[in-house]
Amino acid sequence: MASHNSHCVVITFPLQSHINPALQFAKHLANSGASVTFLLAVSAHRRISNNTSTNLINTSSQITFLPFSDGYDDGIKSGDDGKNFMSEFKKRATEALTDLIRTSEEESCPVTCLVYTLLLPWAAEVATSLGVSSALLWIQPALVFDLYYYYFNGFKDEIMKVVNNDVDAVELPGLPCKLTCTDFPSFFVPSNAYSAVSLAIFEEQFKILKSTATATAAAAPPRVLVNTFDELEPEALKALQGSVELIAIGPLVPSAYLGGKDSSDTCFGGDMFESSQQKCTKWLNTKAKNSVVYVSFGSLIVLKRRQVEEIARGLLDTGRPFLWVLRRVSPTPDSNVPSDADEEHVRRLIDEINNRGDDDQQGLIVEWCSQVEVLSHNSIGCFVSHCGWNSTLEGLVVGVPMVAFPQWTDQGTNAKLIEEAWGTGVRVIKRSLVVEVKKDGGGEDGKEEIVESEEVKRCVEIVMGEGERGEEIKRNVEKWRGLARKAVQDGGSSERNLVALLQEMGRD
Repeated sequence: MASHNSHCVVITFPLQSHINPALQFAKHLANSGASVTFLLAVSAHRRISNNTSTNLINTSSQITFLPFSDGYDDGIKSGDDGKNFMSEFKKRATEALTDLIRTSEEESCPVTCLVYTLLLPWAAEVATSLGVSSALLWIQPALVFDLYYYYFNGFKDEIMKVVNNDVDAVELPGLPCKLTCTDFPSFFVPSNAYSAVSLAIFEEQFKILKSTATATAAAAPPRVLVNTFDELEPEALKALQGSVELIAIGPLVPSAYLGGKDSSDTCFGGDMFESSQQKCTKWLNTKAKNSVVYVSFGSLIVLKRRQVEEIARGLLDTGRPFLWVLRRVSPTPDSNVPSDADEEHVRRLIDEINNRGDDDQQGLIVEWCSQVEVLSHNSIGCFVSHCGWNSTLEGLVVGVPMVAFPQWTDQGTNAKLIEEAWGTGVRVIKRSLVVEVKKDGGGEDGKEEIVESEEVKRCVEIVMGEGERGEEIKRNVEKWRGLARKAVQDGGSSERNLVALLQEMGRD
């Protein structure tokens, strides 16, 4: 295990989907005997520490949390300049990280390793310049890492032919399946609003990975820690051998759900949103085993009003009880800001569903909950998910069949894995509908991709029904649940990888 002289710093971007796996990895480091400092923007630190639910900032004696100002201490708001935010974050986080490493050296507690997550490629350069080893913690599947690598290393033209629908599919070296246009990260699509800036960050990440590896050990390829496990993605983890070493150390999910040694580790401990967990648990306790449809699109996704209505109709038409985490809605394909009218409309819809009865009500809609705790409740029989990687792993770990409802970034790739590679769920089919989109005071026809209520119902019934496909999905879910638990237990693949990594850190 890591030496007690090891001092590891973990830095992550202030998004819930980045904080959760980074925190879980920090727990592993701390449990190994290492001293751990968790560097986090003030905006996220405040929201977590002010949360009345369990949070590590107020309770952990093993991890030191160090907040720094990124210039947006109240968080980034609608209308803020995203490029300026990223620039300020890089500048101020670099200063904070540099100061921490230098101060730790002066105080005879030198930093021995830096672990950083996505969107922070410059962190590796800071560490290298100060003589500290670093490791990227990749918080998406290994397959997505491979796709970005190939995009930036000679296969862009082949990939873009598929993305642009010039050809139906492409096979890439070492990968287990053909990939169609909906299977690639959404940032590959030129019309995606975030494509240019996101691809630039990922390209920088891959260049820095190569350069920092060359600077520290010329003969060795760069190493990347991946939140997955060997049995889950065997081909993807080996596809880049000789160029990049992908080391599986996941799933990074609270230990209690993996049969781990720490049964008290039942939550990530970094929620930035106030949870309605007690309300959810009380309601779930009134429902039969495997009867409830759980619906959540994560912490970032903003659904259009029309899509909210279709999901609601589809859920109600199943006749099955459902728990739905619904935060906000957006009125048009071009806006992430909900109008007052849309908010009021959806609020009425929520009130109508929540007030249909007491304990016998079919649906309960809340703004946030502890997802892994909800998924582990024995009443949950299905997970309708946006297929964020954290959600995908949580569903797999606790053994819940999924309806894959991808929205953007890596989620289309994750949905392919769920439906085709692992057979643990079904993927919804979207329809492109003509809608009126108002721009600059005028009106013009536009297209909006919608999953209609009948499709929501169809997929839920496949997963929760007693048909042949539903039964096969349930068998696959149990299989992967068992393999996930085995990977992190003594002698398991991820446990071995993690022990070897921690021993190496202790020697640094």
